[in-house]
Amino acid sequence: MTRFVRLRWAIVLTLCAGFLGAAAPLPQRSTPPKLVVVMVVDQMRADYLQRYSGGFTGGLRRLMREGAWFTNAAYPYLNTVTCAGHSTIGTGTFPYHHGMILNSWLDRQTGKSPYCTDDPTVTELSYNGLQGVEGDSAKRLLVPALGEQIRDRGHGRAIAMSLKPRSSISLVGHSADAVVWFDDRGGWSTSTAFTPGLVPFLQQFFAANPVSADYGKVWTRTLPASAYQGQDDDPAERPPAGTTRAFPHALGVTGGKPDEGFYGRWQRSPFSDEYLGRMAAAAVDALKLGKGNGTDYLAVSFSALDIVGHVFGPRSHEVQDLLLRLDLTIGRLLDHLDRQVGAGKYVAALSADHGVGDIPEQIQRGGRVPSKDVKDAVLGVLVPALGPGDHVVASAYTDIYLTPAALDRLRRDSQLTTSVLESLRRLPGIAHAFRGDELAGADARASSDPARRAAALSYYPGRSGDLIIVPKENWLLSPNVATHGTHYPYDQRVPVILFGAGIRAGQYTQPATPADIAPTLAAVARIVIAKTDGRVLTEALVGEDGGGRDALLFSSLGP
Repeated sequence: MTRFVRLRWAIVLTLCAGFLGAAAPLPQRSTPPKLVVVMVVDQMRADYLQRYSGGFTGGLRRLMREGAWFTNAAYPYLNTVTCAGHSTIGTGTFPYHHGMILNSWLDRQTGKSPYCTDDPTVTELSYNGLQGVEGDSAKRLLVPALGEQIRDRGHGRAIAMSLKPRSSISLVGHSADAVVWFDDRGGWSTSTAFTPGLVPFLQQFFAANPVSADYGKVWTRTLPASAYQGQDDDPAERPPAGTTRAFPHALGVTGGKPDEGFYGRWQRSPFSDEYLGRMAAAAVDALKLGKGNGTDYLAVSFSALDIVGHVFGPRSHEVQDLLLRLDLTIGRLLDHLDRQVGAGKYVAALSADHGVGDIPEQIQRGGRVPSKDVKDAVLGVLVPALGPGDHVVASAYTDIYLTPAALDRLRRDSQLTTSVLESLRRLPGIAHAFRGDELAGADARASSDPARRAAALSYYPGRSGDLIIVPKENWLLSPNVATHGTHYPYDQRVPVILFGAGIRAGQYTQPATPADIAPTLAAVARIVIAKTDGRVLTEALVGEDGGGRDALLFSSLGP
């Protein structure tokens, strides 16, 4: 036994004695739940639960009333985007640890910028007979996710589903019994990274529930127009061709048939969320989740809010109505879990991967930073120093990648580095600029400068940019009508709600992050998982002393 191991077990034994007394047994709770459920709502700001909840009557209302609602939950890092957020929820770690820093970044070996789950070594498997293309996997996720650990250590099954591969895969990890996402070509897919062939119960579900059956549907408001805040048909909204700014929104075209336009409109509608809810219920039934000897895991990421929010903005009637309908969808899923698994016999969490900022033109604050202006600011300093040439290889939102020669020169020339960073900071919408490698290390992650600390928590060496920029509040680095990806509260603050077995209902004002979800759910289910950046939210757990001390002790035994 090594000195480290001896010391570790000495600490554990000390904790046991301190918590329980030298001879006291572990306090016993009821049988741990056999099903862990994670629900993620893509682009759900924390304040949506206050601003738009007046018409909630279903699942969101139930979670707010009957769950443990952490009202001050937020991501602490800069790159608040889909892949980073889902990976943080899935693993309980932050991007500097799990490595999923953005939705895509420059692969310095290939010179390409693939999506975070793209994997050329595996093949896509289509449930709709589409031709196989390059697949997706969790190859780039550098730590294990909760789903795979529950599957392996709890001897159960792990299922994940979403419209986006980066959303379903990041929640479940490297191995699963079924992972599925929607192919923009019009079908549902998985990949050989998870299964050698199609999963039978999903084949049956898709055959019985073709998306094309929604072609004739029209998205109308759930409530009278007067029940919605603000105005419909705002000039700042810019939906894609084939979609109007105002309700109603028809999915199909008279006399037409399902095509790429239809599938895009379907994804930008509450009908895609409803479909995912039905699929999750079908998985519970087909696999008898929560009823076996092991512990099962079900993850559902609802993507429609993000797709709608990017083109209509967070103040739109579309966002408000989609939330009303999602409330009903989640309510039906919770009711189904109550019937099939048993009320109080499963534990669930609801959160979001990020929030979203307002449309600058709508609120008349902030603005947009064209990517060309960012590149010109860098080249305006580097070209005179290094000579003609494109010294900027690529950019990915906040991250700017330089040629090896340019980066080497900056590392050797502090004055030139200062000039480049100052040139970036002079842009109207840029608040901060850093050299990437200055963000590596614990000191940067503990910085008293909020922007530097947030950027450091998003920084992973070899993946992150050579230069990192931070926009000013309400300034966008994207052509999207509304977007996210900053350290401001509208992007960082998201819901964190725990619900079900072992959870003490109430509103909690203690600081929390979505990274706390994985260790907390694992503690409730008594599954030992890998070390996380998050903490067990013991204040919301039922325990002998009302504070979940047995869960806290259990979490200390993790690797």
